[in-house]
Amino acid sequence: MPVRIPDNMPAVQALKKENIFVMTNARANHQDIRPLKIGIVNLMPIKPVTETQLLRLLSNTPLQAEITFIRTGTYTGKNTDISHLETFYTTIDDVINKGERYDAFIMTGAPVEKLDFEDVLYWDELKRLMDWMDENVYSSMFICWAAMAALYHHYGIPKYTLPRKCVGVFPHKVMNVHHPLTRGFNETFLAPHSRYTEVRKEDISAVNDLEIIAESNAAGVYIVASQNGRRVYVTGHGEYDVDTLRNEYLRDTAQGITDSFPINYFPEDDPEKEPVMRWRSHSSLLYINWLNYLVYQNTPYNLSNL
Repeated sequence: MPVRIPDNMPAVQALKKENIFVMTNARANHQDIRPLKIGIVNLMPIKPVTETQLLRLLSNTPLQAEITFIRTGTYTGKNTDISHLETFYTTIDDVINKGERYDAFIMTGAPVEKLDFEDVLYWDELKRLMDWMDENVYSSMFICWAAMAALYHHYGIPKYTLPRKCVGVFPHKVMNVHHPLTRGFNETFLAPHSRYTEVRKEDISAVNDLEIIAESNAAGVYIVASQNGRRVYVTGHGEYDVDTLRNEYLRDTAQGITDSFPINYFPEDDPEKEPVMRWRSHSSLLYINWLNYLVYQNTPYNLSNL
């Protein structure tokens, strides 16, 4: 929660220099409070698992939120029961056609990263949604494949196929300690990745509207944000449960895939040993910072004013 103190108190400037969020009385007295409207575009195959992972992170904040789960209408996967989708989800077209506006959107990764974007069955649908989001959503977060898809759609930044799957728990460094997304972060922190493709630092750095917030020597770019904070791109999976990478490894091994052993994940690299959750705090803080500083503190009370 923001600290509320008198406008002219000397501590205001001192705390701001230390990157501590301070709300002056003048600002607090003019704040209107309402639930945040958040849409989650869930492109993952087993949707209930991803729902739980993301809701866990979104609920770790004092802010009240109304969640809408959204799915593609042009493609329906076989890994989630259709009754679940019909009960708890609305389609992309329904969201667009209703004309509603949202404080925040999350778009998840999808198991299609080896395909060219234009070859993804629902690519046109996602393009239509991303264009709509620019006008009707205050701030959006794109995860893993969705981050690469959005960077390609918005800026023409390509993705590159890796010689080996990037999978494991990797150390990262904060590139801008004063950015709202990294308030409270350690200078180095751990985060999981699981992908066959990447976006490259040089391509992102060439775009004036983008800033690399955190990166890894081993896993590459991790967090990227637009200058106005209304688009956030995260190439990893801070939302993953402790056993998610193990389940992916066992699945891939059963399918004869040999390059998916997760680095720095199993104790002593022994898959018989229980993995340890070492990324929970920073993942939680990333979502808290995003919702508080880039959404709640800036989104208009009346969403028609977006």
